[in-house]
Amino acid sequence: MTDTMISSRSTEVVIGFEQPFAVIGERINPTGRKLLAEEMKNGDYSRVEADAVAQVAAGASILDVNAGIPLADEPAILAESIRLVQGVTDVPLCIDSSIVAALEAGLAAYEGKALLNSVTGEEERLEAVLPLVKKYGCAVIAISNDDSGISEDINVRFDVARKIVERAQDFGIPVSDVVVDPLVMPIGAINTAGRQVMELVQRLRSELKVNTTCGASNLSFGLPNRDGLNTAFIAMAIASGMTSAITNPLHAAIMQSVQGANVVMGHDAECANWIAANRDPNVAGRERKGRRGGRRGRG
Repeated sequence: MTDTMISSRSTEVVIGFEQPFAVIGERINPTGRKLLAEEMKNGDYSRVEADAVAQVAAGASILDVNAGIPLADEPAILAESIRLVQGVTDVPLCIDSSIVAALEAGLAAYEGKALLNSVTGEEERLEAVLPLVKKYGCAVIAISNDDSGISEDINVRFDVARKIVERAQDFGIPVSDVVVDPLVMPIGAINTAGRQVMELVQRLRSELKVNTTCGASNLSFGLPNRDGLNTAFIAMAIASGMTSAITNPLHAAIMQSVQGANVVMGHDAECANWIAANRDPNVAGRERKGRRGGRRGRG
């Protein structure tokens, strides 16, 4: 079984076939968040820090950090965001950018073994990003598209993933350090998008033996009640073998779906995490009171 280990200064998280599902918090991303983008551009990172703390409190085991702001110094902003997030929480980070210089700036600022987001099968991207992965000893998300774009044929997407894994090995990067994103398409546009992802995840797991991730909310794009659809999808993806996802841990229903799926998949020993999250505090309080009373009675 393949385990992908990433770490902060002092905390290790393992993404793996027999591990609890890893929730990668998506909130530190200025895309579509005008206020956050403006604040980050002006050097105000208070919302970044607050989002980091809130997501970890909600159950995220990894945080994605993105600083993609048009006409801004993305490498500098990403590096500063990473330093500040590491100052307020100790979970590992996913360093997220489409700009190679920003990825390197983020890696240079990071303390630990990061997850890099991302590399594609495009030749230029492979030659630019894989040397960084090797240099900094990080893990990397491999997105299943290449110079020809995103194919609706899952066989093509599988072949792109295999190409990236093989090229990574040429650079001395082990299979365990490549986490494949099979690409979740909007199901409102492609009715078979959900089935495609699940079939592809199963093949990636059994044939390439790699861990997987995705941008879970892509599935529901353009549809009403997106949280409801994302909640259903994430449990089904876990059942199909997906081992992590970039999603919003502040949505309680999504986190409950993840917790429940961990129990059903046998990745929550003795259901301990489920019990801790869902036990009625009034019942627990009465039980503690009863035990105290019993001890006094025996005295």
